[in-house]
Amino acid sequence: MEKNPVFFKCPGCSGTVMIMDPGMCKAPSADALSVSCSGNEMTMLSEQTADFAKEKHVPMVEKVEGGIKVTVGSTPHPMAEEHYIMWIGVQAGDDFMVHYLKPGDAPEAFFPCPDTDVKAFECCNVHNLWVNR
Repeated sequence: MEKNPVFFKCPGCSGTVMIMDPGMCKAPSADALSVSCSGNEMTMLSEQTADFAKEKHVPMVEKVEGGIKVTVGSTPHPMAEEHYIMWIGVQAGDDFMVHYLKPGDAPEAFFPCPDTDVKAFECCNVHNLWVNR
């Protein structure tokens, strides 16, 4: 059974937290979850799937030798100190893999998945959480 993780972002440090299985929490719904960082209430991130801005955010998955490559956007996303992709993640059934990025890196990641039927995530420090479906 595929889990639906929930992500939170700190308004102070921009750090992210993933609740892997929110159904295990005693909260009545994922919306009722509360997470804090250094005394700051973290914001639950909504999954965005459509991007009409100049720089694209939706993760694109392609088959490559030995696995898959996830690239952020059909136009490469900026990777400057003030605007960059913090991480890219892939959920394949019960498996979840994450690759962390920093300013100056290419907005892409390789994952050793046998097939492209995955849910890909990326988190931009400015525009938050994006998914491919």
